[in-house]
Amino acid sequence: VQLVESGGGLVQAGGSLRLSCAASGFTFDDYVMGWFRQAPGKEREAVSCISSRDGSTYYADSVKGRFTISSDNAENTVTLQMNSVKPEDTAVYYCVREHSINCEDPDYWGQGTQVTVSS
Repeated sequence: VQLVESGGGLVQAGGSLRLSCAASGFTFDDYVMGWFRQAPGKEREAVSCISSRDGSTYYADSVKGRFTISSDNAENTVTLQMNSVKPEDTAVYYCVREHSINCEDPDYWGQGTQVTVSS
């Protein structure tokens, strides 16, 4: 299993950023995919998950209405579109393979990509 994130960087508050994750080594359609994040000094937290099978989604309350998760089963990719970002969105973002649509059971993690939001 390999999960490779891209798209992190520095963005001003109120701006947008798009994260992508390329997945390989497993049958993408059989799993839930998602994004977690870890801010400095804080525990990792779930951000959003999506079922590759039926497209159902989960969002943490802190990102609802601002972030959108999508997946492309033909390309085995999952994307997180981040709009109206806030300084508190600053974190390392991880792509995960999941067993739960509620982002409660990740089993594989990418290496992470840094997102920094300046105020």
